Amino acid sequence: MVSLALAIVLPLILLQLYKVYVGPISFGTQLAVGLAFSVLAGIALYLTYRSSAQNQP
Repeated sequence: MVSLALAIVLPLILLQLYKVYVGPISFGTQLAVGLAFSVLAGIALYLTYRSSAQNQP
């Protein structure tokens, strides 16, 4: 459950940190980066928990 929360919240936190330390970015860029990071996190979750899900009856 913690990893799912990180997959959802981490892109938002990273974008906010980028805006604070580097500078503002356009909405389209924020959307693209957030979407890409969320897809990658989802794939990582799938690969991580695939084997344990297959062992369930």
